[in-house]
Amino acid sequence: MTFDPAAELEKPFGDYSGLVAAYGQQRPDRVALDDGIESLTWSEVATLVERIAAQLQRDGLQKGQAVAILGTSTVRYALAYLGAIRAGGCAAPLTTSATPQQLEAMLKDSGAMHLFIDAPKLADLAGRDLPPVKTIMLDAPLADNPDIFGWMAEEGAEAAPHGCGPKDPFNIIYSSGTTGTPKGIIHSRQMRWLHACVGANTGYGAPEAASLASTPLYSNTTLALVIPTIAYGGTLHMMPKFDTVGYLERAQKHRITHTMLVPVQYKRLMEYEKFDDYDLSSYWLKYCTSAPFAPALKADVLKRWPGGLVEIYSMTEGGVVCLLQAHEHPDKLHTVGIPWKGSEVFTIDEAGNRLPAGEIGELVGRSATMMSGYQNQPDKTREGYWIDPEDGSIWQRMGDIGRVDADGFVELLGRSKDMIISGGFNIYPVDLEGILLGLPGVEEAAVIGVPSERWGETPVGFVTGAKGVKLDTDALLAAANEQLGKTQRLSALYQIDEMPRSHIGKLLKTDLREIADRMVAA
Repeated sequence: MTFDPAAELEKPFGDYSGLVAAYGQQRPDRVALDDGIESLTWSEVATLVERIAAQLQRDGLQKGQAVAILGTSTVRYALAYLGAIRAGGCAAPLTTSATPQQLEAMLKDSGAMHLFIDAPKLADLAGRDLPPVKTIMLDAPLADNPDIFGWMAEEGAEAAPHGCGPKDPFNIIYSSGTTGTPKGIIHSRQMRWLHACVGANTGYGAPEAASLASTPLYSNTTLALVIPTIAYGGTLHMMPKFDTVGYLERAQKHRITHTMLVPVQYKRLMEYEKFDDYDLSSYWLKYCTSAPFAPALKADVLKRWPGGLVEIYSMTEGGVVCLLQAHEHPDKLHTVGIPWKGSEVFTIDEAGNRLPAGEIGELVGRSATMMSGYQNQPDKTREGYWIDPEDGSIWQRMGDIGRVDADGFVELLGRSKDMIISGGFNIYPVDLEGILLGLPGVEEAAVIGVPSERWGETPVGFVTGAKGVKLDTDALLAAANEQLGKTQRLSALYQIDEMPRSHIGKLLKTDLREIADRMVAA
């Protein structure tokens, strides 16, 4: 029986890898993947994915086992990802901005037996205590490590059926923790299938559909664009690194129809003095997620950039998924939209009691796209849940304070979790504070997020020392940032006499923000 992608995408659960194989036969000459240097047709992608999957299976990859990938977003990176899924494995993309210590912890936690990597990242890992893995280069052969083309199975090789079902893992997305083992968020094949089946009315099924991804492939943000683009047989254009002019030139040249950007990228694009000179009339839909999206910026995008604008609100862990179709609801730009496809949301108070509709509280939600849990961390998985005392149902605590208005639109008012979002990436102050506390002379440490024109937010640290002792904050800042990933680094560090605390000893970070404002003003 001929495999029909359109019919498959109508199923409640289907074969994602089967879609890739089908497009290799049905649209062999259409470009599938393009990173600006390498470009592959659907026929080439389908063939190479089979060869990669076949070799993974020959190497002993078990169903559900992780395949680690670490490097710049390229065609070859995408091939490794798709090959892992086809083989029955689980893709484990590792964060390129993480420190070598973090990467070592992620790799060990994943249980991967293969590591696809490029030369710069392999150099970063030199001397680390890595688990035994088969190392395959994403760029060129290096020493005893073959490149992906030299390693994969021979031409014509095909992988065996993987036998994976809805509950089997599709990928592991790692958080950015700096202390202990970073949390690996497991997404099932069912969850990703629901992400894939967005419907032809979104334009993904159109013959000319072409997406431009300019955020890293290890990010869940990027996958929200990549998964459906491949599922509907479109063309995925990738930027190894975002820059304003490069993005606009590629968008115009390739007649891009879909894209995913974080708010700081939209801000840089809209502020570019020549933005209006580019022909962006091909755009069908633009997406945004990962960080607060200012209503004024949404309005500017709607006014000057053709096509619809959809803001996505959720967590990598799942929970509620809200969509704001800004082009259809210009009066709701202060919200993040309404729950999507069966998602549910409400608020709870500080004691964990469910609040009536419209009441301000911590947002709690659930959907069909919730994570399966944290890799090897069942206690952390449970900590993130709210259990309904009436029926025992499981809901995800979203980490945000908000309310649901009379029309069902969700308005965010603040974050209950002390988290900083910088350039679309989550930064957890407790991790940075732990680094600061390990430095000589530091007695107390606190980190807050402050507004940043460039990144949306940026972390700023405060430390105290022994009474009367002046700390070298410049040296401490440099020492701390050497131990932090690129996206986590502190932009400033200040010494204060004592930490502001409440009468019960709780650290008052609101007071620290006022101190930071005075420091900047001075």
